[in-house]
Amino acid sequence: MSLAEQFTALDNLLHRTRQYWQCTAFDFDQLPWPELEQALAALSDQQVAELDSEQHLLYQFFSPYIADVNNLAALCELPQTIATRIEYPFWISNGIKGRKFTQLQDFVGALGEESNLPVLEWCAGKGHLGRMLVFNRAPSVHSIELQQHLCEQGQQSAQQQGLAMRFSQADVLKDDVAKYFQQTQHAVALHACGALHQAFMSNAVSAQTEKISLSPCCYHLFTDNDYQAMSAVAQHSKLKLTHRDLKLALQETVTAPSRVDKVRKTEVQWRLGFDALRKTLTGESHYVSVPSVNKAIFSDSFKAFCAWAADKKALEIPQDIDYDYFLTKGEMRKKVTERIELVRHVFRRAIEVWLVLDRALYLQQQGYQVNVQTFCEKQLTPRNILIQATVKDRKEM
Repeated sequence: MSLAEQFTALDNLLHRTRQYWQCTAFDFDQLPWPELEQALAALSDQQVAELDSEQHLLYQFFSPYIADVNNLAALCELPQTIATRIEYPFWISNGIKGRKFTQLQDFVGALGEESNLPVLEWCAGKGHLGRMLVFNRAPSVHSIELQQHLCEQGQQSAQQQGLAMRFSQADVLKDDVAKYFQQTQHAVALHACGALHQAFMSNAVSAQTEKISLSPCCYHLFTDNDYQAMSAVAQHSKLKLTHRDLKLALQETVTAPSRVDKVRKTEVQWRLGFDALRKTLTGESHYVSVPSVNKAIFSDSFKAFCAWAADKKALEIPQDIDYDYFLTKGEMRKKVTERIELVRHVFRRAIEVWLVLDRALYLQQQGYQVNVQTFCEKQLTPRNILIQATVKDRKEM
């Protein structure tokens, strides 16, 4: 199946099933799908958590109830790179936290034998990836980074280690960055977010950069709320995606520490409990969000959280409010919310693959030979998709 055929089949499936994923869980006091109500109600909270942690279990559980789920696994399937994990000396790995270093090893391994092309490293941070590429025989690396202090730290490390690297500070969404892209070059971006990787792609394409390698991340960041497709094929899709839909693609996560998970569950319960209280006081029926807040507030009391949230919404809470009642309402709604999210999560990888294929097809459209693969196991990072593109027929150009 070609990338275009895979995209079209996935696009059609997502359009047919949009009632199951294109919704906001907090908007509902009860499950919006009568056909799923019995199956979802029978699940314990522990079973919900177990299903949510394994995508193949989600497909398995929902396939009797949602016909198209039978085809999802195959349409989301991507080949996995088979590469030997290169070992590096301690001075390369120094300062890179455990799992992140293994991600970088696998990413560099997936790029294959380093060519003789100089490398452009996009959104480089301190240049950890660039240092590994130079060590892996890249002739030189030019690292582009927003934060000046990271550029300085990266440059200092490179000089101390005798590596052929140089750093440029730039706001890649505002500054003139076209000058950094060359035709004879390998442009590399690992986990650049949203418009940052889109700017990377469009600049590389304009320069006809010989080789492009990127792993996209956080597709919604720095972009308009209404998704603007990159490829001609995706521009003809009937799907209309928003930030909410793009965030769904990011909701497969490596298991959080139990403490973090407990705080998250408390936050959901309290926010929904306050929403029930707000609805009672205002007579409104729709969900209204309250701003993000330091997680320390969730180690205080539900009453204190409600006081903070009411202040943010210019709402006065009467003295005689039964906070336990609304906390219980919050717990009941949390159960509904978690089960709605479980159904939406059936489609989270499909949304991500749809977005990745849109980018791959855009590069194909611009005259590139494109491969899409996974470069590491999901346990290292769920954002494990690598797009590799090489200009076709450069010798004939």
